[in-house]
Amino acid sequence: MSELVLFEEADGVAVITLNRPQQRNAVNLELCEAMRAAFDRVENDGRIRVAVLMGAGGTFCAGMDLKAFAAGDGWGILFGAHGFGGFVKRKRTKPVIAAVAGAALAGGFELMLACDLVIATEDATFGLPEAKLGLVAGAGGALRLAQRIPRVHANEILLTGQPFSAAKAVEYGLLNDVVAADALRGRALELAARVASNAPMPVASTMALSEAAFRAQEDWPANDAELRALGQTQDSLEGALAFLEKRKPVWRGR
Repeated sequence: MSELVLFEEADGVAVITLNRPQQRNAVNLELCEAMRAAFDRVENDGRIRVAVLMGAGGTFCAGMDLKAFAAGDGWGILFGAHGFGGFVKRKRTKPVIAAVAGAALAGGFELMLACDLVIATEDATFGLPEAKLGLVAGAGGALRLAQRIPRVHANEILLTGQPFSAAKAVEYGLLNDVVAADALRGRALELAARVASNAPMPVASTMALSEAAFRAQEDWPANDAELRALGQTQDSLEGALAFLEKRKPVWRGR
């Protein structure tokens, strides 16, 4: 396992920690591959009943590493096996709990949306700023958000790119619980232990039924076609470069 993803396992619970704190756990190609391997391990290890996904250094995940995108690694990060992070398109038999501290933005928020339960800290922030970067929330954000919250609110988040607070996320119904920062891991593990104590086959069957209901509403081929098309435009590169250079982007509209 890469040092960019830490893996712990005890009493049927795996804890997977994104470990690029200096980069706010932004997903580059190596981190993506390490995440894919970690969740392969969760699915293939019969001792593991449930997983907790969290980030090191007080941040959950700031999304895709735009330096990696500008360097040409975006296709591997977005379109590799199981999608972004080796996770967002994965068909799973075991629940995953997101334990969100700090920022869950762009692809980080999409990782959270791909999880089954979510615990967050009081100061957590969420958002899908892709429109500001010349991109689309193509790792599940545009597909999944309107399944979870009223469409007008989903559209506001997607079309403005503005971040929102944990209090607003509770209002939208996106979180199971909000806790102090020092209680996050303990609360996530408590919830994981309750899931792990249940019979594995009913949990897997429940996951299959829940997954089927959501998959019926998700059009990944259309999503990926839009994402690929936008990823080849000048605006997508301009958005990433403007962010990295700390300047206002100059959009060309093509």
